[in-house]
Amino acid sequence: MSTYQNISKTLDVPNHAFAKAHIIKTDAEALEIAQKLSQQFKQNAILRDAERILPFEEIETFSQSGLWAITVPKQYGGAEVSSHTVAKVIALFSGVDGSIGQIPQNHFYALEVLRNTGTARQKQKFYQEVLDGARFGNALAEFKTKTAAQKHTQISQTEHGYVVNGEKFYCTGSLFAHRIPTLVRDAQDREYLAFISADAQGLQRINDWSGFGQKTTGSGTVKFNQVFVEAEDVIRFDVAFTEPTLVGPFAQIMHAAIETGIARAAFEETIERIKKARAWIDANVERADQDPLTIYELGRVAADVRASEALLKQAAQSIDQAKPHPTVENIAKASIDVAKVRAHSTETALKASSKLIELAGSRGSQRADGLDRYWRNARVHTLHDASRWKYYFIGNYVLNSILPPRRGTL
Repeated sequence: MSTYQNISKTLDVPNHAFAKAHIIKTDAEALEIAQKLSQQFKQNAILRDAERILPFEEIETFSQSGLWAITVPKQYGGAEVSSHTVAKVIALFSGVDGSIGQIPQNHFYALEVLRNTGTARQKQKFYQEVLDGARFGNALAEFKTKTAAQKHTQISQTEHGYVVNGEKFYCTGSLFAHRIPTLVRDAQDREYLAFISADAQGLQRINDWSGFGQKTTGSGTVKFNQVFVEAEDVIRFDVAFTEPTLVGPFAQIMHAAIETGIARAAFEETIERIKKARAWIDANVERADQDPLTIYELGRVAADVRASEALLKQAAQSIDQAKPHPTVENIAKASIDVAKVRAHSTETALKASSKLIELAGSRGSQRADGLDRYWRNARVHTLHDASRWKYYFIGNYVLNSILPPRRGTL
């Protein structure tokens, strides 16, 4: 059994010191590194999925490459790459391993909240940590509340700072993190993001994620028992949505990128499998790649994958156009453009990953090939938000000019 395979137990998680990470300077450099590194991670992707081997070494290499700092603003020493570059990086890694592609999503999300609501001093501190190689996880959602909107994890002020008590689930990336940005509420129901050290006393990370897809994201439980956090490590969270910011659409475009990456990879895998598959008996052809109905089905997937990629680019451009001077109107447009790709990529990832197995034929069901991981990863990830509600908000916007809600789940 792998050293890292340890289901439903508290882990002795390796917390790597902040060895100086490479600092990426441009969008082109980010994409070049992502292309090379994603192909490296492809080598053992089937094994990691099959045996649920948590990718500690891969994530360390990932963050040390500088890719986890590409959204740090230029004034703080980062590359501040475009939203499209961020999306393309996430899509590349999601194509080779859906779990690895999702792990940095909440890291970038926390940095976007910081950009909008943090003080200059907080930005200087946390951006520098990330440039040095630090990874942020997340502890946002809760599993035991009646509705997803309810949050029971509390923050209380003390003489020297704050203490946090509560329990979180779906904590993607927390097992690999140096800090865990945690969504908390105070006695007045104000929401904050507390950047808590992963090795803080009273903090417990539990490796109990048991989803049938995205198996190695580390999306389990984090518990807080009188966990102390410095006052300077706590930033406002709720104002990121009550005021016009890009936190919501930026969060959602990364989810769309995960699904678009899975769809693209499944499609490309389908091409290779068709070339090896036997032709259907009624097709009266020698090879599967000559079967007209197989060609037809592949063509439909090709169109859908390309459409998702085009929508992804359009949404990213809307975000970047709104970034210099965000308003209610341009953020609404960005949110709707992101909703379009998110709804489309949900359907495309599920379709492409299902057609992969169908068009590969009976050989596509063999466990050794791991073709089912594309569909399992897509199906689990697409449960994050319901595409039916995205279509509703899109329709209400174009028909009735009703602006979509500002939150991270649109």
